[in-house]
Amino acid sequence: MTGIATDTVLLTRGEVAELLDLDTCIGAVEAAFRMHGEGRTPDPAIMGVQVPDGGFHTKGGLLDLGRSYFAAKTNANFMHNRTRFGLPTIQGTIVLHDAENGRVLAVMDSIEISILRTGAATAVAARFLARPDSARVAVAGCGAQGHVQLRALSRVLPLERAFVWDLDRSRAERMASDLAPELRCEIAVVDDFAAAAREADVCITCTPSEEFVLRRADVRPGTFVAGVGVDNPHKKELEPALLAAGTVVVDVLDQCATIGDLHHALDAGVMTRAAVHAELGSVVAGRATGRTRDDEVTVFDSTGMALQDVAAAAVVYERAVESGVGRVIDFGG
Repeated sequence: MTGIATDTVLLTRGEVAELLDLDTCIGAVEAAFRMHGEGRTPDPAIMGVQVPDGGFHTKGGLLDLGRSYFAAKTNANFMHNRTRFGLPTIQGTIVLHDAENGRVLAVMDSIEISILRTGAATAVAARFLARPDSARVAVAGCGAQGHVQLRALSRVLPLERAFVWDLDRSRAERMASDLAPELRCEIAVVDDFAAAAREADVCITCTPSEEFVLRRADVRPGTFVAGVGVDNPHKKELEPALLAAGTVVVDVLDQCATIGDLHHALDAGVMTRAAVHAELGSVVAGRATGRTRDDEVTVFDSTGMALQDVAAAAVVYERAVESGVGRVIDFGG
């Protein structure tokens, strides 16, 4: 019997950041959505456990990328961590397996992948759901996710002006200062997100809010909306009336119906699952339409699909092996 290597690569957050860039991540995530839309992947899975002041979720999925990979990501999400403990809001790991024999190929920090793949999904959705001439964007939430959302949108839309808002104005000011030179667009810090949304072609919400951040009355015809921050049943960002009035595309229907903004619209009785236009994978694969009219309000409910994590983790692992980055151990040793 031929022996099989059992080495596992351990990768820190800094090493993951070194190995994965946003443009590569957008390409990998778009390919994952397309494969899912074409029916070439098993359905991804999710499990969540809530605890006081936070929660845990595990997402798993499998992709055949020339080599068959399975990844399971476990993230802890505690929104008060920074003020209470000086810790990140989100912490976790991704375990990447060879799906042909189960070997643990890598264990890596999940933060950078979670940040980048979420922004990448919005960029992919914007390619199909935003007006191609969309130049003004309003972003609610100016943490790490707000930064990457704006950077990702700049890859696919001709952004000229951004309005950024956060409950902590200093975070919005830092985001404007950080990104204006890189993106070469005007970034204005605002105190009224609803007013900014009424001027925008694209509205992005990436907050941990448990109250609606964006309402139907503040979204003008032709706007593309992406709700990014909701990943458990208690969070809410997009008013149910907004979803009911728009063309809704989800990342994973069952998941969004349980933990996304969609589930609030279902609970309110203003939408049914049948009223959802499509999953994003079907749109990317050409099995469902994207935007069809300039005055159409399109809404992307983004709860985070496990296949995004698999695609990104595979890139990180392959680059780590090629470049010799990371610490190698043998769990069986």
